[in-house]
Amino acid sequence: MASAKKILVIVESPSKAKTIGKYLGSHYKVIASVGHVRDLPKSKLGIDIENDFEPQYISIRGKGEIIKELRKEAKKASKVYLATDPDREGEAISWHLAHLLDLDPDMPCRVVFNEITKSTVKEAIKHPRKIDLHLVDAQQARRVLDRLVGYQISPLLWRKVRKGLSAGRVQSAALKIICDREKEIQNFEPKEYWTITADFKKEKTFSAKLAEYKKRKLTIANKEENDRILEELKKGEYQVAALNRRERVKKPYAPFTTSSLQQEASTKLNFNTRKTMMIAQQLYEGVEIKGQGTTGLITYLRTDSVRISEEAKAAALTYIQETFGAEYAGKNVFSNKKKDIQDAHEAIRPSNVSLEPDQIKDSLTLDQFKLYRLIWCRFMASQMSGARFDHLQVEIQNGDYTFKTSGSKLLFDGYQKVYKDSIDEERDKILPSLAEGERLEAENVSGEQNFTQPPSRYTEASLVKELEEKDIGRPSTYAPIVGTLTERKYVTRQKKSLVPTELGFLVTGLMEDYFKEIVDVNFTAEMEDKLDDVELNEVQWKTVIRDFYGPFEKELEAADAAIEKVKVEDQPTGETCELCGRPMVLKSGRFGEFIACSGYPECRNTKPVVKSIDVKCPKCGKDIVARRSKKGRVFYGCSGYPECDQSYWYKPVNKKCPKCGALLVEKKTKTTSLACSNADCDYKE
Repeated sequence: MASAKKILVIVESPSKAKTIGKYLGSHYKVIASVGHVRDLPKSKLGIDIENDFEPQYISIRGKGEIIKELRKEAKKASKVYLATDPDREGEAISWHLAHLLDLDPDMPCRVVFNEITKSTVKEAIKHPRKIDLHLVDAQQARRVLDRLVGYQISPLLWRKVRKGLSAGRVQSAALKIICDREKEIQNFEPKEYWTITADFKKEKTFSAKLAEYKKRKLTIANKEENDRILEELKKGEYQVAALNRRERVKKPYAPFTTSSLQQEASTKLNFNTRKTMMIAQQLYEGVEIKGQGTTGLITYLRTDSVRISEEAKAAALTYIQETFGAEYAGKNVFSNKKKDIQDAHEAIRPSNVSLEPDQIKDSLTLDQFKLYRLIWCRFMASQMSGARFDHLQVEIQNGDYTFKTSGSKLLFDGYQKVYKDSIDEERDKILPSLAEGERLEAENVSGEQNFTQPPSRYTEASLVKELEEKDIGRPSTYAPIVGTLTERKYVTRQKKSLVPTELGFLVTGLMEDYFKEIVDVNFTAEMEDKLDDVELNEVQWKTVIRDFYGPFEKELEAADAAIEKVKVEDQPTGETCELCGRPMVLKSGRFGEFIACSGYPECRNTKPVVKSIDVKCPKCGKDIVARRSKKGRVFYGCSGYPECDQSYWYKPVNKKCPKCGALLVEKKTKTTSLACSNADCDYKE
């Protein structure tokens, strides 16, 4: 007897397929497309400009076997449901899958869910819909626009500056923001100013700063002014002029959007945006929880919205009342800043509030636990009452001079029970009991010289915040931007700061001169709005592309004619070429930096950049260094090569295997673990 046909469900990732497969049971077969299956070709522009910008999609190289399996399973299935991610990119993947599998576009084959829980997935399967072509067109518009910009400006930079450079619609605008900030810092001229502080003692010592003269804000410009004021203060007496006591309520933050999660994970956990998105994806797709099986822990991670479903609010309030008490339950209302493009998604929140972070800690990697705890605590805090403080502001008078200080005492912790803000300097600052008219004795009055500080360089977190505020790009595009800028050597990282290189300034200068609109913040934001309008069905996607391409094509022609070949100076290494005696210089190539003879092309001598990792070779005692293979893969080998051929594919550490004595190496999967470098030894830790 033939077995009954199953319903095929296609998702993007194998881990998501595993989670959903467990929820749906034996009547369904769930398989993964492993991301996109069709895209524009890498080898050429792939857009037929003459034929109204028609994209020339091809099956992605290396996806042949997956496509073959998808077609085979689709033919066997009674129905096919496309359950890719609930956003523009996911909708486009479903549209491409429907094309490859010859699915009727008018049939309801699209299934979406904002969280991967058993009840949500089962309910979503009951309500399939047609593929949303407005979402697909919004994705196509972005893809085509980015391809037109990137694939036509980048070759120009290759010809005029050097190979390996690139430009992009969002990337170039972000680089200009970083370069502009660096110019501000370079042009900054510090100004001197002085601050005067008085220390008083009553029960305890407390300080107050000089703030006003004759009830107007006072700025002390130099030492002469500082000394004159100190002399005047010696003649007078200090008296409490005003006490202003009030209760201050600090409200909780909204639950996370993609960008606020990226910013907070950077600040609190020291995660870069790429790492945050990778771990959030794991939490969304499902983690094996002891006693519960594979469980999706958070809602969809790409969202601009702070909206929360009524069911999630009710669950949170019940948990808060039962765990902390009714007085901790809040009635907070949060609103979105922008038009509701992705309001179909909620904010990022835990799928099940009763899964407390500490309760499932043993089932998570350390990084997964940290991020889940951050998301869980932020969401719970958003549904809690505000923290209340007794806030006291004190004015102390000496003649025409007014000193000010303030104190604060926590009355009720509210949301801070679960979510700690950045350090609040006033929080535990309790002043002694004071009365208006009371005279005070100053123990010490002193002035301090200060200088105004230049603006700070952008960090990854502050750049994300700036891009969001200026409406450049979308949260899903923020993570790759900094990676691209550093890979292209346009920006370097100094601790957490992003510092533009000479090359970054050079490329930004060319873009400003010849492609003003691409790097113009306002133009980029306006273009983002037009692309959103495609999604809202207010404009056709090809209209947006046509309007953009006419002026852009003229700029390309003008730039090609006007830009002369730019010589980028190679950095000297201090070494001399052993073949011809000329200086060796640092160059950038396809696989990163390398050392080459400055006499190229007459002399073609090259050497890899050697980076020591502070580990000694177990064979000969020389340094182990990082190298690159001919295919660009990093490996670790003895600096004594070719006399010593000791090498490792994984990074060795200064620790020997307790079983066999070989060096241990770092193996990175979801976390970093140590394993023995000896292939015949199975030791791990």
